[in-house]
Amino acid sequence: MSSKTRLHGTELVDCARANAKQGIETAAYQCGYGDDLNTFAQELRKACEEMNLQAKELTDLIIDQDMMLTLGEGEIVAPDSDSQL
Repeated sequence: MSSKTRLHGTELVDCARANAKQGIETAAYQCGYGDDLNTFAQELRKACEEMNLQAKELTDLIIDQDMMLTLGEGEIVAPDSDSQL
């Protein structure tokens, strides 16, 4: 569901990261920027700088863990149940 208002700061970065694989148009729309890709990119860069993230492109927000799971590499290790932590 897209945001009714334009997101900023950590909310913007989180939303952009969650939609990065679908491309900049989808990410901008989901983050409340509609077709205004330039403003979306500027605000995202600003938010990343405030968070000390080194992201020059939207795809830089896709972390290695996400990429490993997509590629089928790596293994998720978790307890069998909540009581076996």
